[in-house]
Amino acid sequence: MIKSLSILSRRKNLSHEEFLRLWEHEHAPLALHVPHLLRYVLSPVDSQFERLDVESHGIEVDGIAELWYENHETMALAAGSEEMKKLRAHGAQIIGQITNCLTREIEIMNHQIV
Repeated sequence: MIKSLSILSRRKNLSHEEFLRLWEHEHAPLALHVPHLLRYVLSPVDSQFERLDVESHGIEVDGIAELWYENHETMALAAGSEEMKKLRAHGAQIIGQITNCLTREIEIMNHQIV
């Protein structure tokens, strides 16, 4: 399983609230049609805080998106699809800055929340 994380900052002409509205209600539904995309999770940032013992990156983050794929091959197929091109084109209208990371999970603890 491969997870792509996208750390997003909105375009400067959008408020945080407007970005979140567009991201959830216009952008995210486009992901439903992307072939080979197994899971799509939006994590809106409600607030940011700094630690006193570690220097901050100093960026304002509006949200984090998770895109899950079976493997690198299916991720490449999704990336080349017309549906992904539409998703990215829409994203370019609302996203001002982005950092993308391919990750894997190393689960240390998983308490079930009831």
